[in-house]
Amino acid sequence: MVSLRNAAFAEERAEVEVLFAEAKKFEEISKKMKASLARLQTSGGILGDALALEYSNTAPLHVINNNVDKMLAVIDQWQKPLEGRGQEESIIRDGPAKAGVTAYLTSLKRVDNMLSELASKKLRVNQQAVDELGQLVRQGNTELQSLFDSILREDGQKIEPLHYITKQLPFPTILQNKISDLASINSFMSTNSRSGPQNSPTTREYAEIRGNYLHTSLQNLAFASISTSKKKSLDEVYRQGTSGIGTYASGLEGMFVAEWQNIVSIFSPDDAGIAFEMTTRKAMAEFSKTVQNLNSQIKSSIITDCFLAFEVVDVVTRLAFRMDGQTGQTGHVKQQLIDAIRPVRDTAKLSLSELLEDIRRRIASIAVFQHDGAAVPLTSEVMTRCQSLLAYPQVLSSFLSKSHNKSSSASNGSSSSLPTIKSLDISADGNQLIAHYVLETFEILLSSLETRARTIFKTKAILGVFMANNVAVIDRMIRSSDLQQLLSSTNSPNKIEIWRKKGTGAYLDSWREPCAALMDVQYTNRGTRPPSGNTGTVDSTAVIKGLSSKDKDAIKEKFKTFNSRFEELSAKHKELGQGMERDVKNQLAREIQAMIEPLYARFWDRYHEIDKGKGKYVKFDKGSLASQLSSLG
Repeated sequence: MVSLRNAAFAEERAEVEVLFAEAKKFEEISKKMKASLARLQTSGGILGDALALEYSNTAPLHVINNNVDKMLAVIDQWQKPLEGRGQEESIIRDGPAKAGVTAYLTSLKRVDNMLSELASKKLRVNQQAVDELGQLVRQGNTELQSLFDSILREDGQKIEPLHYITKQLPFPTILQNKISDLASINSFMSTNSRSGPQNSPTTREYAEIRGNYLHTSLQNLAFASISTSKKKSLDEVYRQGTSGIGTYASGLEGMFVAEWQNIVSIFSPDDAGIAFEMTTRKAMAEFSKTVQNLNSQIKSSIITDCFLAFEVVDVVTRLAFRMDGQTGQTGHVKQQLIDAIRPVRDTAKLSLSELLEDIRRRIASIAVFQHDGAAVPLTSEVMTRCQSLLAYPQVLSSFLSKSHNKSSSASNGSSSSLPTIKSLDISADGNQLIAHYVLETFEILLSSLETRARTIFKTKAILGVFMANNVAVIDRMIRSSDLQQLLSSTNSPNKIEIWRKKGTGAYLDSWREPCAALMDVQYTNRGTRPPSGNTGTVDSTAVIKGLSSKDKDAIKEKFKTFNSRFEELSAKHKELGQGMERDVKNQLAREIQAMIEPLYARFWDRYHEIDKGKGKYVKFDKGSLASQLSSLG
C-alpha cells in the first residue's frame, strides 16, 4: 500500500516539476514577448508618425480620385443619347424614299435632339460626335429638300388651261398623298429654319417650281390675249368677246384657286399668304405686262378700241373680287389685279370724252354730204358705239359717276377743252347716268351735223331731209337694241322726237308755197255765204259765175302756181327719196298729204270749173291728186 502511495506521489512530483519547468519557460517567453512588444510599440509609434505624415500628403489625391469617378459617371450619362446613333444613322443614310417620309422625319428629329443635347453640354469629348451628328442632320435636310423638290416636279409640268376651261373641268391640284408628304417636310423644315417664311427653303423651292408651272401654263393665254386683240384694219371697231382677255382671266383664276388649295394644305395659315404671293408673282407680272401691251394698243386707236379697255376693266375687276373671295386672306392678289388695270382704267375714262370730241372733229372735217340728203355713215357708227357701251354698264356707270362728281365739285366758271358730260342729275343712278351720256352723244351728233349741213346744203328742204334721215337711223337703232329700255327709264325729254320734228318742219317749209296757192279770199257780204267745213255741196259753176274777171284770173294763176310747184316739189321729193330712209319717206309723204289734200280738195270743190274740165288750169282732180300724194311714200 505504501509502495503504491509513493509511486503516486512520485508521479505527481514529476508532473509538478514538469509544470514548473513549463511555467519557467512561459515566463521566459513572456519576457521576450514584452521585450518584443516594447520594440513593436516603439516601431509602431515611428510607423504611425510616418503614416500620419503620408496620409496628410495623399488626402487631396483621394478627393481628386472621387471627383474623377463622379465625372466619368456624368460623362457616361451625357453620352447615353448616342446609344441609338447607329440605328438613326442607318435610317438617315438610307434616305426618305427607302425609309419612308414619316419614319425618316422621326429619325431625323431624334438625331436633331441628340445634337441639340450634346451641343448644349459643350464637352470637348463630345465634339467629334457633335460634328458627325451635325453632318448627319445636314445630310438629312438635304435629302428632305431633294425629296420635296422631286415631289413638286412630278406635278410641275405645264398644262393647257384652255382644255380645262372649254371642257369645264376643275384645274388639277397635287395628289393628296403627295400633299401629306410635302406638308410634313415643310413643317419639319420650317420648324428648324431660323429665318422667316420668305427665306424658308421649302417656301422658296415651292414658289420657284410652282411659280414656273403657273407662268408657263398661262403664257399661251397671255399671247392669245394680245393676238386676238389686234385688228385687221385701222377703222375696225372692237367687238365684245373678240379678245382672249376673258379666257386669260378664267385660266388665271382657275389655276390660282387650285394653287391656293395646294398651299393651304401644305403651309401653315401664317405662311400660306406669303407662299401664295411668292408663287403667283411671276404669273402676275406676265399678266400685268399683257395688260400694259393691250393698253398701248388701245391708246393708239382709242376711238375704235376703247371698248376693249371697257372689257379689260370689267373682266379684271370682276376677277379681282372673285379671287378675293376665293383665296381668303390673300387680299394682295385683288390689289395686284386692280393695280394692273389702272392704266387701262385711265384710258377707258379718257375715251368717254374722246368719243364725243371725235364726233365734233369728224363732222367738222366733212367736205360734202350726199346731194340727196342721205344719212352719213358716222351716224350708224356712233349708234354702234352707243350700243357697244351698254355691254359694260357697271364700268361705264362707275366712270360717269366719278366724272359727274368731279364736274359737280368744279367751279362753275371753269371750262375745259375736252367735252364734258352735262345734264346729269345728282341723284341719278347708274342707268340714268348712262342714259344721259347717250342722249348727250345724240345731241352732239345731231347739232354738229346740223351746223355743218347749213354750210353745205343750199336749201332747207335738203337740210330737213338730211336731218330726218339721220334721226331715223338713230331711232331705228335705238328700237332694235337695249338702248330702247335704257332711254325709256330716264325722265329727260324725248330729244330724238324734237330733232325729228325739227327736220320734218325744215323740209315741209318748201311745201308751204303750193299750200299758199290754195288759199283764197271769200267775201261773205257778196251773195250767199259759202258753207263752212265739209257740210253741204259747193256748186263750182255758181262760184265761178260769181267771180269777177280779175278774180277768175287770180284763181287760174293759183292753179297754175300750185300745179307748177306741186310737180316741181314732187319730182324733187322723188329724187330725194332715193336717199331717204324708208321711215322718213313714209312720214314725209303723210305729212305732205295731210297739208295738201284738205286744202286742195276744198279749193278744187270751189274752183275746178274754172277751165270747164279742159285740164288747162286744173290738172288734178281730187282722186288723181290723192294718187300723186300716195306715190310720194
